[in-house]
Amino acid sequence: MRIFTASLATETNTFAPLPTGLASYRERGYHAAGTHPDHMTFFGAPLWALRLRAPERGWTVIEGMVAAAQPSGITTREAWTTLRDELLADLRAAMPVDVVLLGLHGAMVADGCDDCEGELLTKVREIVGPDVVVGAELDPHNHLTPAKVSMADVLVAFKEYPHTDILERAHELVDLCVGKAEGRLRPVAAVADVGAVFMMHTTRQPARGFIDRIQAMEGQDGVLSISVTQGFPWGDVPEMGSRVLVYTDGDASAGQRLARTLADELYALREQLGSTMLDIDAALDAALAEPAGPVVLADGADNPGGGGAGDATFVLRRMVERGLTDAALGPLWDPMAVQIAFEAGEGARLSMRLGGKTGPMSGEPLDARVTVLALRRRMRMTGLAGTPMALGDCALLRVEPGIDVVVISQRQQAMGVDLFTGIGCDPKSKHIVVVKSQQHFMAEYGPIAARVIHVDSPGSVTSDLRSLPYVKARRTIWPLNT
Repeated sequence: MRIFTASLATETNTFAPLPTGLASYRERGYHAAGTHPDHMTFFGAPLWALRLRAPERGWTVIEGMVAAAQPSGITTREAWTTLRDELLADLRAAMPVDVVLLGLHGAMVADGCDDCEGELLTKVREIVGPDVVVGAELDPHNHLTPAKVSMADVLVAFKEYPHTDILERAHELVDLCVGKAEGRLRPVAAVADVGAVFMMHTTRQPARGFIDRIQAMEGQDGVLSISVTQGFPWGDVPEMGSRVLVYTDGDASAGQRLARTLADELYALREQLGSTMLDIDAALDAALAEPAGPVVLADGADNPGGGGAGDATFVLRRMVERGLTDAALGPLWDPMAVQIAFEAGEGARLSMRLGGKTGPMSGEPLDARVTVLALRRRMRMTGLAGTPMALGDCALLRVEPGIDVVVISQRQQAMGVDLFTGIGCDPKSKHIVVVKSQQHFMAEYGPIAARVIHVDSPGSVTSDLRSLPYVKARRTIWPLNT
C-alpha cells in the first residue's frame, strides 16, 4: 500500500492585526518533502504515526511538505498559493497512491479564500480521483464546512483541549483510512449543527464526562468515530460554529440520529463548557486572597495560540500599578526588548519599554525599571503531546517592584512549565503566575496551581464575542444571538 502524507496548517484570527506570511510558516516549522525532523511536530502527527507503523505493515510512505504557522491574522495570498501548490506538486510526484493522509487545522483563512482546507481537499480529490482514500486530522477549533466533509473520506479532530491526544487521533485516522482502503470499513459521515459556538475545556466537567462518553461509543454499534468541532469564534467565516461529526460503518441514518442527539446535548450544556471570567482587578484581588500559591491567571485574550500578539500590557500594567511582588508573567513577545537585554547583559539594571507594540489590542507600552536576571539563546519549551516549541532568544526581567517577566523573541503561548524554569524562574515559588494562554497551559500548570483564574482582559482573542465586528459569520448562533 502506498500512502502519501503532508501538512499545511494554521489557525486564522480574522480580527488579529498580524498577517500570516511565508516567514510565519518558516518560523513555526516548514519542512520540504522528505526533510521532516526525527520527532513529531504538532501538525505532522499523521506523518509520525505512519513512521511508527509503516515498517511492520510493509507500507510505502511518501512524505510531502509539512508547514505550520503560529495562529495570527489572515494568511497572505502569496503564502497560501505557494504552500498549497507545493503540497499538491508533492502529491502529483508521489502518484499513484492508495491513501492520502493530511495534517490540517481546519480554521485557516487566506486572502481570497475563506475555506483553505476545503479548497485544498478539493484539489487533492481532483488529482487522486474518487477511489483513493483521503483523510485528514483536524484541530477541534475548525470550521467544519461541506467541502471538507464531502472531499475527505475521513476527518478526525483532536478530542482533548488542551490538545494532548494529537498522536492518538492520528493513529485513529490511519486505522480508519487503511480500513477503508482495504475494504474492511465503509465510513459514512453525518454532521449536526449545534447552533452555538463554545470553548470546551476537557480538563473539567461537564466536558470531561462528555468526551469520555463519546469515546466509549466508538467501536460500538457500528460507530467508527465521533469528533466535536468546537469551532473557532475569532474566524469571521460563514461556517463558523460548533458541530458534531459522526462516522458510522455504512449506516448513514444511524449516524445522523446520533450526531443530532449529541449536538442537542451540547447545546443544553453550552453555558457550562467554558470558564468563569473575572476582570483584571477582580482576578488580582482573588489571587491575593488565596493563602498560598501559585495562583495561575490565564490572560486568554492575548493568547498567541488564538492569534493574539502576545505583547499586551493590560494585566502587567495593573500588577505594576498595584505594587505586586512575588509574581511572574510570561511569555511576553517583544523581540526589541530581548535584544536590548542581551546588549545590557545579565545583572544590568535599566529603564525599558515593554510590550504594547502591535496595535490598540495590545495596550500602551509599559515603561519600567528592570533588572536583567537571565538570558538564553534559542530557548525551547515543552509543547503539547511532547512536541517542542521554539521561543527564540529569551530574557528574564525583574520588573519593579518585583514581577519576573519572561520576554521572548519568537511568538508563542504558554504551554510547558519550562517556559519559566528553563530560564531560572520557579513558578511554584511565586504567589501569582500570569500565563498568556487560554487553555493549553492547563496540561502542565493545572497540576501545580493552587487555583486557576481566567482573566477577562482586552485583546484580539476577547471572550466578549458579541463585541466583534462579524460580517460573514451567522449572528443566529449562541452567544451572538443574545
